[in-house]
Amino acid sequence: MSATHSNEIRTTSRTADTGGGDPTDSIRDVPSAPAIAVAGRRRDAVWMSAMRGLARRFASQSESDLRRTSAALRSRVTQEGPDRLAVRIEAFALMCDALRRARGVELYDEQLRAAEILAHGRVAEMQTGEGKTLACAPAAYLHGLTGRGVHVATPNAYLAQRDFELLAPALRLLGVSASLLPERAAADRKRVAYLCDVTYGTGYEFGFDYLRDQLAARQLARRQLGELLWTRLCGQADPSVATQRPLYMAIVDEIDNVLLDDAGSPLVLSGCADEEAADASAHRLARCVATGLLAGEHYRFDTSTGSSRLTDAGIDHIHASEFAVPVSVLARTWTEYVEKALAADRHFRRDVHYVVVDGAVQIVDASTGRIFSDRTWQDGLHQAIEAKEGVRITAEKQAEAQITRQRFFRLYQRLCGMTGTAAGCGREFRQVYRLKTEYVPLRTPCQRRILPPRFFGHATAKWQAVVASVVEMYALGRPVLIGTRSIDDSQRLADVVRQHDLPFALLNGRQDAAEAEVIARAGQPCAITIATNLAGRGTDIRLDSDVVPRGGLHVALAECHDSRRVDRQLIGRCARQGDPGSAQVFVSAEDSLIERLSPWLGDFMRRHAEPGGEVPLDLTRQVHRVQALAERQDYAARCALLRRDQSRDALFSRRATQP
Repeated sequence: MSATHSNEIRTTSRTADTGGGDPTDSIRDVPSAPAIAVAGRRRDAVWMSAMRGLARRFASQSESDLRRTSAALRSRVTQEGPDRLAVRIEAFALMCDALRRARGVELYDEQLRAAEILAHGRVAEMQTGEGKTLACAPAAYLHGLTGRGVHVATPNAYLAQRDFELLAPALRLLGVSASLLPERAAADRKRVAYLCDVTYGTGYEFGFDYLRDQLAARQLARRQLGELLWTRLCGQADPSVATQRPLYMAIVDEIDNVLLDDAGSPLVLSGCADEEAADASAHRLARCVATGLLAGEHYRFDTSTGSSRLTDAGIDHIHASEFAVPVSVLARTWTEYVEKALAADRHFRRDVHYVVVDGAVQIVDASTGRIFSDRTWQDGLHQAIEAKEGVRITAEKQAEAQITRQRFFRLYQRLCGMTGTAAGCGREFRQVYRLKTEYVPLRTPCQRRILPPRFFGHATAKWQAVVASVVEMYALGRPVLIGTRSIDDSQRLADVVRQHDLPFALLNGRQDAAEAEVIARAGQPCAITIATNLAGRGTDIRLDSDVVPRGGLHVALAECHDSRRVDRQLIGRCARQGDPGSAQVFVSAEDSLIERLSPWLGDFMRRHAEPGGEVPLDLTRQVHRVQALAERQDYAARCALLRRDQSRDALFSRRATQP
């Protein structure tokens, strides 16, 4: 598996592929790669030396003098813009000193290099554990001086609050206002947050607020003449005031997760419907009918997409007179109801794709394992799953406004971000968002050991092997992080660990409020943490001093994700900033990835498994090919979604311009 994670141990700088003309054109006129690299290092050394010198001068100033210097710089940025080198050097120097005073930290050269990449509107590929949160601060401060508003977008509310609490004191020390965007709050509270120079929040909440403003503007345009004046005279809230200012700059943390992984579904603003669905009886009947259908004869199931399609025989069967179809309440064709019921039964699994909490179906995010109580599937799928679980069937939420994440983030005048797993994403970043990617070298060489992967013919043997490896690490006094793909798998593995009387902590999206405490203890000696992909993004496991000489944190990846980037994120929890650590991957023929996209590989693994269940072969290359297939399918789906969104927007634009 070492080839898969080779980006974790690189120590040389690189710049991502940016496309362009024929590479053989004018070769003699173009400087060689080593010459360009040397020139880049000299340029970095010059401005870094100037910035460090200026920061030492600022260290002798009082806080009031430092704030006055920042105010003077704000005036320069207003007049000259944030792109001048002298302005950037002074801004970075001020933030370095502010972080030293407010947080007692010194920024590394690599963090400042990442901040420069962000300030130029690019993607910084900075390895896990290298301090991306702090690297964001100089760029946020520099562009916050414009007064036009910088949005720091994170994958989830936990990270937004953590980063805000860490960096807000340093920003305020320099006279730059910062706020945390509240979710599910009144427009007035959100408007105050958006008026700050720097606003921290989740990427999806920034998008939903944009949709709310667009919806409010649309409703305002429909008002009768004089109605707006009457509203103002009555002292009511002015509906013409937007919550957001014009979108200026977004700095996206874990940018591949926010702009790529989450881009497979659009942002949809829906009206709330609290009553039972009018077609609830149709969904329940569709559930009963679907259970009597035969695969191959009545329907065909596509394992790669999770969709079902009725055959002609199946259509004839479901329209038989024995089924009293409630035609009067149907919101779509009866065939669609049954196909949604089939998909809910065949593809969607409880504690994998969703959970049931207090009688309500709540979606589980596939890339992080987090639970979203305010999201629903569209086109009757959510109701089909509610019928499957026997809970109250809620009315479908009607979409009032929607936009793809691709279109929304392209609305920003400036866009940049950072991640530890940008490798392989350069083409999509460039084509969709016009973003270049630059690599930031490691501050210290990586000491991670990738142990040989292990393969199994069935899941039971895999779980036993995972726990056996945990017992071995526990005996050595090393902490262990076990990454599972679903809540169901995390609970199944927890049951096996209990049988060995080992203490452990469970982090699978159900304990969101206690997440920070669970992560804080995960680096203690003999600590065992079982987690979904929740622990793979943005989490920082700090090692106890006694753990380092014992080999550091060990990560056991209990199932490969569709995207290799998610696997690299989880493995990146160990061996950070020069600490020791190790990781190992476990794969079984019953894993979701194998069953959905490569059943032939599963059959091969079962045939060649030894009596104990383990396959004595290295199938890493085959698994990587399956993951590459899944990544291509996800990429194609995102492109298709963007094309549909653009076509719909073009259609609405043509209608709006027609007389």
